[in-house]
Amino acid sequence: MSKIEQSWFKPFGLINLILLPFSALFWFISNLRKQLYKFNVLRAFTANTPIIVIGNISVGGNGKTPFVLWLYSHLTAKGLKVGIISRGYGAQAPSYPYLVTEKSTTVEAGDEPVLMFQRLQCPIAVGPNRQHSIELLEQKFELDVIISDDGMQHYKMPRTIECCIVDSQRQFGNGLLMPAGPLRETKQRLKEVDLVVENGGNSEHSYQLEPSAFISVYNGQKLENKCIKAHVVSAIGNPKRFEHSIQQQGITLLSTHHFRDHYAYKADDFSKFGDDYVLMTEKDAVKCRGFAKANWYYLPVNAKPTQSVVNELNILLKQKGILNGL
Repeated sequence: MSKIEQSWFKPFGLINLILLPFSALFWFISNLRKQLYKFNVLRAFTANTPIIVIGNISVGGNGKTPFVLWLYSHLTAKGLKVGIISRGYGAQAPSYPYLVTEKSTTVEAGDEPVLMFQRLQCPIAVGPNRQHSIELLEQKFELDVIISDDGMQHYKMPRTIECCIVDSQRQFGNGLLMPAGPLRETKQRLKEVDLVVENGGNSEHSYQLEPSAFISVYNGQKLENKCIKAHVVSAIGNPKRFEHSIQQQGITLLSTHHFRDHYAYKADDFSKFGDDYVLMTEKDAVKCRGFAKANWYYLPVNAKPTQSVVNELNILLKQKGILNGL
């Protein structure tokens, strides 16, 4: 994490003061763009399929992917056919829009789309142009709803339901817009979305991340003995939460190593660990399978929303016409 990013979650300081004029410019440009869409000077494209956007108002990992995984399962359990679109951050696909398959690599599709496909085996389209991704899914599949992983600020894209995910630990940092703070939009935006869900915490509208068994990156086998000492490696938005969950399971941390979010690992990044145990997130694991050792493990987590979140979402699904007769 850079010094600027570190300053977002500390008391207001000199770095934030220097960057304030740029935040004002960011607010002016982004707000002007939003108003142009609001008054139809700029027009959103149309889609034949309802779209549920799972996004946030701050940069960095807030826990969208676990909620997308849960939402997919929730919708399909009700008999809906569901597809997913994603920006595919850092991906270099041969062409766009790109349809993720079992042969897709994280280089082609990005780490989160590959993770989601391996979990769900569902239609997932990746690309910088969300309209093209939606059109590809609509052309190739009969879908009842499309989940957009991120895209709350992409006002060109229509949306039927908006869910904003908030990290309960980091919240909104210093509350300033980028680059003086971590926010893409002001907190006022939360009043406009359909559902605000906290990742962790004790809010009525929240979800907890429940870890399952450690799985070998090398061969997919479960880790039977948790009385181990291990190095922890992560390239996610909030690594401290992950490290805490590992310690809660009685594992001793030899060291912790933080890489920038979506970092593309190389085998050399792990050479310092020798034959010691290495633990990582599932998002990290999909990028390391090609050179993993037998004692490298990842920890899958599943989102468990409160009943209030489930109830509110079901109401929205009926009100918006996505579910009828629920």
